[in-house]
Amino acid sequence: MRKLFSALLLTALITTPAMFSTPALSEIRKERVQFQSGTSGTTIQGKIKGEQIVDYLINAKAGQLMTVSLNTNNGGNSFNIFAPGKVPGNDGAMFIGETNNNQFKGTLPASGDYLIRVALIRSAARRNEVANYKLQINIAGNTTSDAKVPGTNFHATGNIPCSMGNGQPTGSCPFGVTRKGNGNADVTVKKPDGRSRVIFFENGKAISADVSQADPGEFRASKEGDLSIIRIGNERYEIPDAVVFGG
Repeated sequence: MRKLFSALLLTALITTPAMFSTPALSEIRKERVQFQSGTSGTTIQGKIKGEQIVDYLINAKAGQLMTVSLNTNNGGNSFNIFAPGKVPGNDGAMFIGETNNNQFKGTLPASGDYLIRVALIRSAARRNEVANYKLQINIAGNTTSDAKVPGTNFHATGNIPCSMGNGQPTGSCPFGVTRKGNGNADVTVKKPDGRSRVIFFENGKAISADVSQADPGEFRASKEGDLSIIRIGNERYEIPDAVVFGG
């Protein structure tokens, strides 16, 4: 059955033309999908008109089972799925919703960000039609299956930019991350004085820090692209999404 499914996917990629319009960049909206803590799925309600497109990004692991379904009031509304590293317009989709009843279920071949593009097919887009839809996404499987770094309890280790304030320049601090899946993670940073700072992430967002080994300070967090900027008192840390999500 798996071989037959793979063959059907390959046939679709070879024989099926791109069915969505190519809109201006201003018509494409990007959203990152993050599940609520303790859940394995979500339902997104949306609306598009004409050549508007929504690209949903979701981080997942190789071997996980993903299901995606689209319920819409417009028969010209569909979705395509692109594997990590694939770019719509340049690369073929791994799944084309219009030819598969807008229902996807499959084991993911690689780790990273999957792109789910929701749009109207060319003819409907040119008529400036409107679609109201519900996109259901579920991912099953062990989301914490990262291998541990030998000799540690971390799924990854490395260095991140950091500054301890008080006029000190930005330097580099060692870190270790324990991933819990779906953007939930604990990032432990070793400060220059040997003490540790643990920064807690939920759904990909830094929400708090452990101050048991450091002087307390006001916690602030912001995003710049795929970088989380965390400030705790005079301390500053820069943590990429790749640290939290893996892939």
